[in-house]
Amino acid sequence: MKTLLIGGGGREHALAWKLMQSELVSDLICAPGNAGIAQICGCVDIAANDIIGLLALIQREKIDFIVVGPEDPLALGITDMAQDLGIPVFGPSQAAAQLESSKAFMKDFCKRHNIPTAAYDVFTEIKPAKAFLKTLSAPYVIKTDGLAGGKGVAIPETLAEAEAELDAYFDGKFGEAGQRVIIEEFMHGEEASFFAITDGKDCVSLIAAQDHKRVGEGDTGPNTGGMGAYAPAPIFTKEVEGAVMKDIITPTVKGMAEEDIPFCGVLFAGLMITNDGPKLIEYNIRFGDPECQVVMRMLESDLAELLLAAAKGELSKAPAPKFSAAPTANVVMCAKGYPGKYAKGTSIKNLEPAQESQDGVLIFHAGTKYDEEQGLLSNGGRVLNITAQADNLKDALDQAYAAIDQIDWTDGFVRRDIGWRALK
Repeated sequence: MKTLLIGGGGREHALAWKLMQSELVSDLICAPGNAGIAQICGCVDIAANDIIGLLALIQREKIDFIVVGPEDPLALGITDMAQDLGIPVFGPSQAAAQLESSKAFMKDFCKRHNIPTAAYDVFTEIKPAKAFLKTLSAPYVIKTDGLAGGKGVAIPETLAEAEAELDAYFDGKFGEAGQRVIIEEFMHGEEASFFAITDGKDCVSLIAAQDHKRVGEGDTGPNTGGMGAYAPAPIFTKEVEGAVMKDIITPTVKGMAEEDIPFCGVLFAGLMITNDGPKLIEYNIRFGDPECQVVMRMLESDLAELLLAAAKGELSKAPAPKFSAAPTANVVMCAKGYPGKYAKGTSIKNLEPAQESQDGVLIFHAGTKYDEEQGLLSNGGRVLNITAQADNLKDALDQAYAAIDQIDWTDGFVRRDIGWRALK
């Protein structure tokens, strides 16, 4: 089948790599793609949020199946429009996408269906928001209601910092996304990212990974889109997985169906494993990035078969996904200055020799582009994903960092402590 993959980041490179292994996929097109994706399939320079352009591409190329990578096109309704053309889509409808596109919707949904999550309130005015802050203890959790590219969360350590952050949100730091704000109690515990596939009726669990959101080593500095990930996560035992499926994932699938907004796609549950059991931090409606790169490397079964079955409402007929037990890590190389201001168009060299130097290393591109005269160039904040798989996590990380040390990119940096919780 002729398949369209929407997106152009590291997540999409990993998805493209896995989809190309399926006998079901006769041809794969990615829009917009990146320099790495272009090495394995065709890319079309149409932005992921250009819905009109994507619909024209879908009709022109007679696409049989669509896999949506990022959240923006889902929130804009690409699934609904493509399904109106009779094309199966892996990804939720615009209404179901509210689980990520509106954190207020997600939190209110959890309250209605008794899904364990942090206490919260929602505000559109700064005065009552600041008054609510004073009822909580530090640290504080402040989130934009709308999509903010994975950066709309702040965890101030003091009341003064929290009030200043609220001022910035309402003054337009995140545009329209920050004009409605969620303030939550801070949950203590260890975070994990868990993924499950659902067709709106049935659901199957994938695996859990642990992400590293802060830019600095020791989990310091501002939040980012993700600096690295690894799996398996020691904290995520079979008992924890059972509790998550029973108390969080299954009630979500059932609740969305009951509210006549069935969810088809991947439920990415950001979790806090507390002393009282797992609690939901937030939902994302797509594979996590950088976690997806780890999950795809560990997945041994056919991705296209699984996603197509979900898109067609036939998940119960699909074989259960199978995963390697080999620990896998992903270290993200970023442009210096990220998540603040950074330069684009800087030269990256020695990528292939770096990958080939380590048996378990595979590099996925994120923010890259190729220039015929200058070669490979950076084209974003998070630029490369150096994944590695080995008999144990330490060896996998050692391989990833050994490959990184051979990459010639003076304008890039990494965190050197990915996986520290598991290694500890």
